[in-house]
Amino acid sequence: MDALAARPAPATGGRGVTPRPARGFVLGKFMPPHNGHVFLCDFGRAYCERLTILVCSLPDDPIPGRLRHEWMQALFPDCDVRWCEEDLPQEPADHPDFWAIWKDVVHRYGGAPDVVFASESYGLRLAQEVGARFAPVDPDRIAVPMSGTAVRENPFACWDALPAPVRPWFVKRLCLFGPESTGKSTLAARLADRFGTISVPEYGRTYTEMFGGEVGVEDLHHIVAGHRAAVAAASRQARRILIEDTDPVLTSVWCEMLTGRRDPALDAFDQLADHYLLLDVRAPWTDDGTRYFPDLADRQRFLSLCIEALERRGASWTLIEGADWAAREAQAVAAALAAFPGLAEISPPPPRP
Repeated sequence: MDALAARPAPATGGRGVTPRPARGFVLGKFMPPHNGHVFLCDFGRAYCERLTILVCSLPDDPIPGRLRHEWMQALFPDCDVRWCEEDLPQEPADHPDFWAIWKDVVHRYGGAPDVVFASESYGLRLAQEVGARFAPVDPDRIAVPMSGTAVRENPFACWDALPAPVRPWFVKRLCLFGPESTGKSTLAARLADRFGTISVPEYGRTYTEMFGGEVGVEDLHHIVAGHRAAVAAASRQARRILIEDTDPVLTSVWCEMLTGRRDPALDAFDQLADHYLLLDVRAPWTDDGTRYFPDLADRQRFLSLCIEALERRGASWTLIEGADWAAREAQAVAAALAAFPGLAEISPPPPRP
């Protein structure tokens, strides 16, 4: 469970402390939830006995309301987290009965709260409308200077303000792609170090080291399932970008190289990485005893199939070429910065000792 979700419930007072109100209410878009929202809701949890959190969404919101509701449920499992997807007025000027409409919303989703919590000025009027007390929470953004707008405009710069369940939505995926012995695994590790994130190792190697090198189509399907699971798990721990050492698209190329035909199920994979680095075959071949297709003609055919697979899917990709490993790494870093401009604003982590 995420550390935020696992934190203990707030203490329930002591001598000389006024009894806590029974019911509190918070509403918001939480688009996305950030640490300012966490502070707001934790304030409410500590202030009252039972907190209702209402996630409001509209059909054209850039982040689906259902997902935001799931995030808030994960972050606040001890609260009553509701979801309102009604098309409601957003400002008093939008409808003459604006406050009456929202009063009804509060009563339908939150009952009759004793306290309304908000960081915005609307909270006072809303509390008055529903007959509740108003508790302002960090209205000047001193405790947590963050906003949903800032996150949406530059999520990389706001990364540390994003709770773990939210981060996978904003993670960008960079995939190392190409034939055997082109430096994918080494480069994946170096890029992960350079950008202070983690890399997903090649699941095909994990699989064949466990079960042997004779691989059929069914094995390739298991490899794809393992890779997808690894990406889902790693996305919660990645910082800004996730480096992938191969992906299911490359597995489909492997299928064609090994069997001489394409597999419809593998070809149907459409969860593409945000950018691919295609490594050419001019790097020297290294035989580690497990690699396939050492012949240069086979390697060139493999590379051609890689290009076809990326082009057929409309993927974004950059060719990394040359025989010099340092030059290839420099090309890869430059390509990553070009594909994800927000990375350029983030200082690289200090080198590991």
